[in-house]
Amino acid sequence: MNTATPWAAGRFDGCGGKPQVLFGRMYEDAAIERAAFTPGTEVFCIASAGCTALELAARHDVTAVDINAAQLAYAKARAAGAPPVTGSAERLLAVGRALLAPCGWRRARVETFLDLKEPAVQLEFWRRHLDTRRFRLATDMLFSFTGLRMIYQWPLLAALPVHFGRVIRRRLERCFARHPNRTNRYARALLLGAGAECAPRVERRTLRFVHSDAAEYLESCPAGRFAGFTLSNILDGAPSAYRARLMAAVRHAAAPGAVAILRSFAEPLGHDPANRAAEDRSILWGIVDVRPVSALHAGVWP
Repeated sequence: MNTATPWAAGRFDGCGGKPQVLFGRMYEDAAIERAAFTPGTEVFCIASAGCTALELAARHDVTAVDINAAQLAYAKARAAGAPPVTGSAERLLAVGRALLAPCGWRRARVETFLDLKEPAVQLEFWRRHLDTRRFRLATDMLFSFTGLRMIYQWPLLAALPVHFGRVIRRRLERCFARHPNRTNRYARALLLGAGAECAPRVERRTLRFVHSDAAEYLESCPAGRFAGFTLSNILDGAPSAYRARLMAAVRHAAAPGAVAILRSFAEPLGHDPANRAAEDRSILWGIVDVRPVSALHAGVWP
């Protein structure tokens, strides 16, 4: 049975070579986690760039785990006060923003848009000035499988929905129609590459970083240790055997009443009250699954 995960390569392309810092910041709205987890409890998270771990550490004992040694070292350094760096994702986003500039996405116009605070006004501005025909053609090209396969290994691509450019535009509009731009640092980071700091520096509870595969680490933990799990999109591109292994490991390490949060670029199959993607101000996700660990079973997790 294949229980490997594509994230083990530490590279988007899956080629040989040293692991890279893939994410200089996280594109995940930690307000979802803060609302879901009971303060004072111990939580498990994927380390990534450290943003979610740092935010949760103000109210939780946090164990942040990453299979990518370079990414983990970066998250740990940020927790110690090191400045943010540009990861592989940020370099790719910068190229995309440069390509969109001729489509009406000049920086001054985007800054004006991001200073708006009324969703109805934002939606009108979006449709009139930004969601142009040239922009739609450009995003269809940028997010085509033909273009993306030059950058991403196949298992990661397989997790994406068809017509991904169109899907991303719908998610952008969903966010702008719901959340004020002026206070949305995630939108600013995505559209301008600004706002690299994760969260204000605050006094923390325990924050520990561990280099390990998530499933392997949870399997080694005492039963019932964690009251919350935030797993990023770790299952995007993962084989079914790894999905089953991770689910079993989460159930093993879950305290009574524990909550698990899993994100995915995939589109949901239908309406699901556990899917909080529309509430996540970071825009990108099709699924932000928030549910009690006791409700996890085969066929439920996206």
